[in-house]
Amino acid sequence: MATLMWVCHAERPLQVDELRHALAVEIGATDFDSENAPSVGALLGCCQGLITVDKEASTVRVIHFTVQEYLCADPDLFSHPHSTIAEACLTYLNSAQVKNLSSHHLPDGQVMPFLNYSSRYWGTHANRDLSSQVMALGLQLVNLYEGHPSAISLFEQALPTIYTAGTGSSPPFSGLHCASFFGIVELVASLTNAQGCDINLCDCGGYTPLLWAAKNGHNRVVKLLLEQEDVDPNRANDQGNTPLSWAAHNGHEEVVKLILDRNDVDPNFSDMNDQTPLGYAAVQGCIGAVKLLLSRDDVELNRPCDKGGTPLFWAANSGHESVVKLLLDRKVVDPNRPEKNNCTPLWAAAAEGHEGVVKLLLGREDVDPNRAGLDGRTPLVCAAEEGHEGVVKLLLGREDVESNKPENQGGTPLLWAALNGHEGVVKLVLGREDVEPNRSDNEGYTPLLWAAINGHEGAVKLLLDRKVVDSNRPEKNNCTPLWAAAFEGHEGVVKLLLGREDVDPNRSDLDGRTPLACAAEKGYEGVVKLLLDRNDVDPNRPDEDATTPLGCAACWGQKGTAKLLLARDDVDPNCLDKFNKTPLGWAASKGYEGVVDLLLGREDVNLNRPDEDGQTPLACATRNGHKEVVKLLQARMSMESAVAQPSNQQLNNRHQIRPEAPN
Repeated sequence: MATLMWVCHAERPLQVDELRHALAVEIGATDFDSENAPSVGALLGCCQGLITVDKEASTVRVIHFTVQEYLCADPDLFSHPHSTIAEACLTYLNSAQVKNLSSHHLPDGQVMPFLNYSSRYWGTHANRDLSSQVMALGLQLVNLYEGHPSAISLFEQALPTIYTAGTGSSPPFSGLHCASFFGIVELVASLTNAQGCDINLCDCGGYTPLLWAAKNGHNRVVKLLLEQEDVDPNRANDQGNTPLSWAAHNGHEEVVKLILDRNDVDPNFSDMNDQTPLGYAAVQGCIGAVKLLLSRDDVELNRPCDKGGTPLFWAANSGHESVVKLLLDRKVVDPNRPEKNNCTPLWAAAAEGHEGVVKLLLGREDVDPNRAGLDGRTPLVCAAEEGHEGVVKLLLGREDVESNKPENQGGTPLLWAALNGHEGVVKLVLGREDVEPNRSDNEGYTPLLWAAINGHEGAVKLLLDRKVVDSNRPEKNNCTPLWAAAFEGHEGVVKLLLGREDVDPNRSDLDGRTPLACAAEKGYEGVVKLLLDRNDVDPNRPDEDATTPLGCAACWGQKGTAKLLLARDDVDPNCLDKFNKTPLGWAASKGYEGVVDLLLGREDVNLNRPDEDGQTPLACATRNGHKEVVKLLQARMSMESAVAQPSNQQLNNRHQIRPEAPN
């Protein structure tokens, strides 16, 4: 039953050795004897299969969560489990074995496995059920707390390593800090009444007892500490966080109210990042804390943090509609106040896709919907780029929104939507009469070209349905949408583009490569087939190096595309490039047997055409050690030789039918 109690009511899953040592504690004893720890087998056996050990995490758990729900639902099954656990933790921490540990170097979990759990959670269990025994054991611990091993352990677990590194042997984490951290008001009252108590004492992280209580939302302790005459409610930690800022950040409304009731509290006290309590409450969406802070006339509503963001900006960026509405209801709030990158609250909400916030901001007549960030991106560009259809629709509903305003690289909302394949956004933007669908970015890329490059068929179709869209508009390197789609192997896009009568299937890039040449070189058979089905496609169009599509396929060993090209009667299998090399010469020199075999299937292929170095296909294959290619070429040569030279039988037959010579 003790095992089940610990497993069911512990604050986190217990490691096997943690549980074993927890069960070894004799409550009230001054010494801890690890020999009392039961074995794992004993634990599993006595619980009759109700618990198991998770092998991956090495933790003990109930066999199924429904079993734990059943056990925890019975109030009479375990008698005061939390006070019992707290008593065990405190007995352990008050033992001679723990007190004698060095505060310079705490032992690892193998030596004292129960130290971390008991140090971190004794107060949590005590706060849930504070018995007289727990109170007595707790006072015994906190009265000797400074420099105690459990104080070191709690401090290290409560704060990130960056704050606890180099704290020395005795960090001033007092018993009052500990009691305030856990929110045990009875202990706090006892300690504050003690003679010489410094209520504003800071620990190594700069935390006062009030700050710990406010951060963790312990209302009763905060109230008790604020009633002390010498308490400083504005005392901040090393990061500049005050009790009010932590309470606002964590949404502890009652604590915020208690602190704000003090006339000497500064509601605009900012931390090292210049963030105020209102800023923290806004970014976290703590509506209750925001309301309380707004009730103070001296709260600065447009106060920015070091990054320039106002409370409205952070609330908008995080999508907290209720907070945004509260702030916008104050006329003094500036809806266009940007942060350091010139991004406004509307920009932030649009970029994150927060429709409700965008709608609220657009409801303000003084909001600027076209205000761009330093990179030139407007709220509409941001929303279009991310595919936030609802936001785009709201923005386009404003007549003063510029649908063609580009960012610094020249990308318009339509271009970004097409680039990322956001069909819904493309459709919405094209619905604006003033949109310029052919407007390109600084490199000459149009929305259609970007959609074609990335294979976004839906966006391509929507754009091509607009007759004013130029299907042949190239970028700086003269690459058209068809060229790009063929180069990337996007069959669906190629098919859509070829469906436009005005598309030029032979338009080449600056290197003279046509869409057909690109597809042939890369082995995109489907694209090659689509292009060859067009009567106006030139299958022999050479590039700047005089290489034809067949030459590209042969040079790169693309058997499939080579086969499609050779099926055309008008394809020249002997075309020469600038190196005076034929497709057969390239395939032979590189050892592409399949392509060589296909080329040899054409009767008109020239077997002996030498390149600029005087090397024939056979010589190239021989020199490069492509034995199988050599065999193919020699076999074809032998066959041609046999056809060219008649056999003896043929000669005899010819002699027999020769007419007699005249007398």
